[in-house]
Amino acid sequence: MPGTLTLCGTPIGNLADLSERAAETLRSADLIFAEDTRRTGRLLQHLGVTVPMKSFFAGNEKARLDLLRRELEGGSSVVLVSDAGMPVVSDPGASAVEVAVDVGAAVHVVPGPSAVVTALAVSGFDGDRFVFDGFLPRKGGARTAAIERAAVEQRTLVLFAAPSRVAGDLADLAAVDPERRVVVTRELTKMYEEVWRGSLGEAADHWSTHGTAKGEFTLVIEGAPQRAISIDDALIAVSDLIAGGSSTSDAVRSVATDLGVSRRVLYERVLNEDS
Repeated sequence: MPGTLTLCGTPIGNLADLSERAAETLRSADLIFAEDTRRTGRLLQHLGVTVPMKSFFAGNEKARLDLLRRELEGGSSVVLVSDAGMPVVSDPGASAVEVAVDVGAAVHVVPGPSAVVTALAVSGFDGDRFVFDGFLPRKGGARTAAIERAAVEQRTLVLFAAPSRVAGDLADLAAVDPERRVVVTRELTKMYEEVWRGSLGEAADHWSTHGTAKGEFTLVIEGAPQRAISIDDALIAVSDLIAGGSSTSDAVRSVATDLGVSRRVLYERVLNEDS
């Protein structure tokens, strides 16, 4: 009979945030797959738990799947934890779930802290409709497109930022929309937790001199105000995406969703422009 895979949320900083259920899940595991075995090792030491561990991170994720398959087929109880927070959310784990489903193993989740929702809550921005977009691409057209999407995104936007890149990310976001409000959080739940509030323009100025600050950054950007978008503007956006390699249907779908215009009307206009 196949075993079980449990995705287990772990503290994003404060070990006291570990739930009793998460602690018991770690204690009872046959094997723990951990994104960072050293960090998880400290967590297990805190709990007084000794359980075999194997690393499972972006660099070896595919190579570990065969081992995971064998363990699950053999009936093992495998627990997957990321560096901090919830597996799969901007961390490894989705492929592990696919393997578990494929072999017929049960998949469970022990919910836990997440920097995404923690930062969203402390921001005070609208939490009914928000989008999490991970880390901004490092460079090129993908980065430009992500920043342009952020400029018109009407839902609250949550981003991760590396300490070495946070100043550049804020500067590029401010270049297209300096007045938007942003909350910059650092080291959430930890001793040196910081929550900074202001506009993107002010944030770019502030963090240009604090860009070497250590820790985990999560940015929460207030949704853009609703504005009237003309079909002509939408056509330009579609043309830009097509020039960048997108198919016509994908470009129309993306622009219609981002700008809130009718996909049918936009598609008809694109076809008419091409005819």
